[in-house]
Order: sequence, then structure tokens, then C-alpha cells
Amino acid sequence: MAPKSEPFKPGLKLETDVQFLKGVGPRLGAVLGKRDIHTIQGLFEYYPRGYEDRRAARDIQSLRPGDVVSLKAQIVKVSAIPMGKSSRRIYDITIRDASGQIHCKFFRVPYKGYFERFDPFKEVRVTGKVTDYRGRIEFHHPDLTEADAEDEVKDDLIPIYPEIEGFTSAKILRLVRQAFPQIQDWGEEKFPKSLLEKYNLLPRKEALTQLHFPIVEQSQAFNEMKSEAHRRIIFEEFFWLELYLAAKKSGLQKEKGVPLQKKNNKVDELLKSLPFQLTGAQQRAYEEIVRDLMQPHPMYRMVQGDVGSGKTMVAMMAACLVAENGFQSCLMVPTEILAEQHYKNAIERLVPLGVRVGILTGKSKTAERKELLEKLADGEIDLLIGTHALIEDPVVFKNLVLVTIDEQHRFGVEQRAKLKNKGVSPHFLVMTATPIPRTLAMTVYGDLEVSLINEMPPGRSPIQTRAVFENKRPEALKFMGEQIKKGRQAYFVYPLVEESEKIDLKNAVEEYEKLCKEFPDLKIGLMHGKMKAAEKD
Repeated sequence: MAPKSEPFKPGLKLETDVQFLKGVGPRLGAVLGKRDIHTIQGLFEYYPRGYEDRRAARDIQSLRPGDVVSLKAQIVKVSAIPMGKSSRRIYDITIRDASGQIHCKFFRVPYKGYFERFDPFKEVRVTGKVTDYRGRIEFHHPDLTEADAEDEVKDDLIPIYPEIEGFTSAKILRLVRQAFPQIQDWGEEKFPKSLLEKYNLLPRKEALTQLHFPIVEQSQAFNEMKSEAHRRIIFEEFFWLELYLAAKKSGLQKEKGVPLQKKNNKVDELLKSLPFQLTGAQQRAYEEIVRDLMQPHPMYRMVQGDVGSGKTMVAMMAACLVAENGFQSCLMVPTEILAEQHYKNAIERLVPLGVRVGILTGKSKTAERKELLEKLADGEIDLLIGTHALIEDPVVFKNLVLVTIDEQHRFGVEQRAKLKNKGVSPHFLVMTATPIPRTLAMTVYGDLEVSLINEMPPGRSPIQTRAVFENKRPEALKFMGEQIKKGRQAYFVYPLVEESEKIDLKNAVEEYEKLCKEFPDLKIGLMHGKMKAAEKD
């Protein structure tokens, strides 16, 4: 939430509303607010994404592929080139100076109205990397700013900021440099002197100053984000994150939970019924979970492992232990199809052991839902499997002790909290197939213990991963066709459902139509999030 505005005074404070800067005002202040820039401090914490060394200014004739340069030139023309039958466009801005001309290509629109700023004969400054494209040198997505808007900026090491609609990098720089000398009170340094000395860190004010007024002689370090100023800010951000997570974890350990007893009868029966043996990694993960479940405070654990590594079986074993202790557990998954798969497995594996299993999704019929909820509230269901329908208000457990979430990144913080609140400080288990290096897991999920299942069950084929560039697409499709003829299947994942002018990415609908034409003999399906549940099924 934006802080309350205070009137502009000679001499600014860090908490002064950014709209009171000269050249901003309420309308543009609201635009900055969308980027979480509400105050002068927020403006100072809108860090440059790179730096332009004006000493490297060149003319067009001297350019070579790979050069990162800055030059002044004149607009010749702005063209929008159609891309086939789609509505997408490649924008081409031709510029020239006394030595020659060059094309600036844009494969997406940075923001609405970006290209309308550039008329023929307008003087601009171009900053970017020279690219060899089909035998011709070009700029791809360079920074383009009006040259006359930067007259007060001397040849120097100039910060380049991510542009915001209504604010070019040059305008953001002017606002920063306008505000900096007016700050009367920078507040106390947040780190004690001993910490600054131990880790050889710059004071915060000095670090912020250098980020926005970089040292010319250290241009490479600044461009690589390896300057002492960057090091201080990066250290600070991780420090506060780790402090927050450590405090949260300490609080969780003081929270009272329901300790379970280690009873192995149902779990042993489950293992005997399996046509395979657990891997060592599965056994370790389960033992770590059991140790947590026996503690007087809630478990907060993440199980990470590849698809097919056996995470769900470990979760089923935990549900067995909970049921044998006379309590309830639930498993929330992101899709109805996945919920039904888990439900079928639970019916096959757990029901013969006396574990009572239920399923709740958006497709559950009214009568079935009513009966299920009554049984759940009476404690007649030991394990409830479902989608986000589990967090709805009518869903009431009698004694929920274990909450398990599959692919937890697919659910928001509020959704997870609602499910946790269905019980009294229940144990919490999350599962993910997203590869997370242990150091990153400890950093990002600092409030969770991590169990790693890094072995695949016997008989699983090793996964082979290959990166193929666009120019090898025909060979990749040929390989796919050969595999399908052998009775196998293939699937493509695209980042967009339909075409977008804002993002230059392939979309599922258009690529589906292309594949249907390329492989008329194959049965090809299309599935995306905009389809109705019945169509997906």
C-alpha cells in the first residue's frame, strides 16, 4: 500500500511521496506506483539494469558484431513488418549518422506508444549490442532515447533503468539526480559497524550513491553487477530475507502441534502389498517425516524429487501413519485429473488396509458432496484428496493433523494458509518436482526442512534432456514422428495460449494448427487453461 502523501518542502525526506518531485505529479506518480515506487526511497531503490559507457561512443561505420556501444544518430524511418498471417509485427527503426545507417529491430513492443515517439529526422541516442543477423549488422532491442532530452548528461558512465510507460531511462535518471542532493536525513545505517567491517561492506548511503552515480573507472564491474555497491545491496536483501525466515522458523518451532506415535502396522502392510521395494531415498524421506510427526510442534517439510521418483508413495505412507493414530489427513493437488489419479491409487493401496478415503473436486455432485462433508466432519474419512475445493468454507475436518500439498508452487500463500487453518496447528508437507538446488531451497524455503528423493525406482528409464535450436526444428519433428510410429507419445508445451502483442513467444493454438498440417495422419490434441473441465477430460 502506498504511504500517505505529505506536502512538498524544500529539502526532501526519503518518505516524501514521489509525486511531489518536479516533473511527476499525481498522474505520473500513479504510474510509478504500479511499479511499487511510492516514495523517494522507492525511487532510489529502483536500481539500474545496466550502465552505458559514453566514452565508448562510436559512429555507425566503425561498428562490429558483439560491440556494446552508444551513439547519436537520426531517425530515417519506422516500419512495422507483418509476420505471416498473424497479427504480430516486427518493428524496424532505421537510423543514420554521417558515416552510414543501421537497422534497430524490435520483436515485441516495450510498452504502448513506444514507437510513436520516433519521427523521421529526430535525433536519438542508441545504446545496445551490435548483432550479426543474416550477414548484416543490426541492433536488437536497443535502448532508444531522444538525444535532446539528455543534453545535460555529459559523456560518462550512465545508469540505464528499466523503462516505464511515461518514463524513459533518461527521465528516471533525471528524477534520481534531482532528488539525491535534496535529501537532508538519510537515517541511521541499518547494519552495525562490526557487521560492515566483518564482511567489508559499504555503508548503505554510499552504496546507493554509487549505484546511481557510478564510478567511471569501474565500468566493467558495474555492468556485471559486481561492484562493491551491488555487493552491499545484494547482501542486504538476502540478510533481511534470511532473518525473516529464521524468525518465522523459530516461531513455528514454538507452536504447539499434535505429536504422533510411531506405529508401523498399516505402513508395513502397505509396503508388503507393493510389487516393488522403496528406494533408499524414499526410505530416508519417510523416516525424516516420521521424526517430524513425533515432535510436539508442527512439521514443515518439503519433499523434492523428479516425476516418477516416488514422492506420492511417501505421502501415502505418512497418511497411513496418521490414520493409525486416529487422525485425519488431506492431499491437495492442482488439477482434477491429478486428484482422480491419486484417489484411484489410494483406493487400490490404502482402502484394503482400512484407511477410509474420499475425493472432493469442483466436479463433485451436490448429493455426493453433502454426504462426503458429513462423513468428514464426523471423522469417518481418514484421507481426503482434492483440488483447491478443499479450502472452501463448508469443508470441515474433525481432527485434521497432516496437510500435504502436491506441486505447492501452484497454490498461493493464502490458499495454503486456509488449508492449514482447517486443523489445529497441523503438520505440513509439500511436494515438488521442480529441481531446487539445496542452497536455494534453504534460502527461499528457509521455513521448511528439505527431504530430497534423488533415486529413481528400479526399471525406470533414465531421462535424457536435449536442447534444440529453432534451426533444428525439422530434425526434431522428424525424430518425434519416428518415435510415435513406434507406439510412443509426444507433447509440446508453449508459454502462451494465444498470440500476444506484448510478448514475443510462441502460442499453443497457432502451433497446434501448424502441427496438424505437418502431421495430418497423427491424432493431435490441444489442451490449455482456458478450456472447460469437460473438454480437458
